[in-house]
Amino acid sequence: MDNNPVFRPARIEDLPAIVAMLADDPLGAAREGDPGDKRYLAAFERIDADPYDELIVAEHEGEVVGTMQLTYLAGLSRLGAERCQIEAVRVGAAMRGQGLGRRMIAWAIDRARERGCAMVQLTSDKTRTDAHRFYHSLGFTASHEGYKLSLS
Repeated sequence: MDNNPVFRPARIEDLPAIVAMLADDPLGAAREGDPGDKRYLAAFERIDADPYDELIVAEHEGEVVGTMQLTYLAGLSRLGAERCQIEAVRVGAAMRGQGLGRRMIAWAIDRARERGCAMVQLTSDKTRTDAHRFYHSLGFTASHEGYKLSLS
């Protein structure tokens, strides 16, 4: 990637590109839907209104090429420290392998530091072995076992 991407809060007009990136793999393809679905709009509006949530896009040459959601969690542990949860990290297919994901995570970590977070955390599906190698290369450790219960 020759030029540095611009990281910015997502706008409503970015939703189709974001949903397309979420759906662009076997796991996402099975769970995502029509970008025009009103549930995406409702979720966007809720995230956008919450000062503890940030839906971020990476823009390159005027095109949305990456996305991630940062959620800031209050907690009592670690002396009441806030932590940043990074979710839904996606890089558009045309930009993969060019260092954008590394830049995105570095930006998210810097953003968490700016807010005074004591920790950055994320989860990754057990089948995403390439993602696991990527996060390990950035210094993340698989220190916990995660559990999820689908309610739908």
